[in-house]
Amino acid sequence: MSLDHRLSSEHEELRRTVQEFAHDVVAPKIGDFYERHEFPYEIVREMGRMGLFGLPFPEEYGGMGGDYLALGLALEELARVDSSVAITLEAGVSLGAMPVFRFGTEEQRREWLPKMCSGEMLGAFGLTEPECGSDAGGTRTTARLDEATDEWVINGTKCFITNSGTDITGLVTVTAVTGRDENGKPRISSIIVPSGTPGFTVAAPYSKVGWNASDTRELSFSDVRVPAANLLGEEGRGYAQFLRILDEGRIAISALATGLAQGCVDESVSYAKAREAFGRPIGANQAIQFKIADMEMRAHTARIAWRDAASRLLHGEPFKKEAALAKLYSSEIAVTNAREATQIHGGYGFMNEYPVARMWRDSKILEIGEGTSEVQRMLIARELGL
Repeated sequence: MSLDHRLSSEHEELRRTVQEFAHDVVAPKIGDFYERHEFPYEIVREMGRMGLFGLPFPEEYGGMGGDYLALGLALEELARVDSSVAITLEAGVSLGAMPVFRFGTEEQRREWLPKMCSGEMLGAFGLTEPECGSDAGGTRTTARLDEATDEWVINGTKCFITNSGTDITGLVTVTAVTGRDENGKPRISSIIVPSGTPGFTVAAPYSKVGWNASDTRELSFSDVRVPAANLLGEEGRGYAQFLRILDEGRIAISALATGLAQGCVDESVSYAKAREAFGRPIGANQAIQFKIADMEMRAHTARIAWRDAASRLLHGEPFKKEAALAKLYSSEIAVTNAREATQIHGGYGFMNEYPVARMWRDSKILEIGEGTSEVQRMLIARELGL
């Protein structure tokens, strides 16, 4: 397959629109939200009005009729300025709304997607558990079907769940063990749990190293009852469904990581031109020039990787390996670029008023969330037949 790296006029227009929004609206405000550890409802509402939460969904469900490339472009441009806003969009679309779109019934789609596409409501993805982490197959949350009431009864705990406790969170899709197969292995299913359901408790926000203007919480379920019709997809197929969702989500995270890496370049170029030492701008020093050139090389290569994976997805081709490659590479170079940008800024890079300090704090989670770097290497090796 050949990859045309040129964007269509529609995609380029979207990219420029989000770029302007990020610089004109997000950049001047997000630092204060970040330092207060406060969710930026005003910015999220504006993103909803722009249609960003509906980018890859059909118009019949309130979406924009776009595709995953469009979502990636928006995420990259937002993350060039701030990752908290970008991850709110990524999780709201890839993890909140996409499972309903991919696996929901027509009734479920029409009930939930329009509000999520408009940004009026956020959805969350309840997969990770305190004692499972990367071993999602070791899920301990359970759901039994009470045939007398035709309801699922859910018990368990989920952790590190993004967008799960905001004032506009409407649902969490939860993975739970709903039985055992003939070999005794757990059958994992996906179930929609609306916010406010009795027994569904949302903990206080975590105190995090980064992503401080995004919402991340622990969830607990104590005899939570939801209608049997809230089953998402087939019973026992939840694990396979979420593996597909994670494959797609890795493309989105890669785009976000690429944006952070490019934002480090942007800030470093600007600082190197303005900052003087020993009578001249530090950008005149070859040591600084080479650092920034290497940073640009990494960001450029990461962009090619995530767009390649997105192109394969859009053309209906296998993309699991390419998504893992893109996620692994882009997340690791985001950490490298953030470290180098901080070094270029010197003492100012250690001050939270400078965006690179925020980028440094935000970068590390990219090597962990939606599949650690170690998991990506396992997936790549497996796809190579090892």
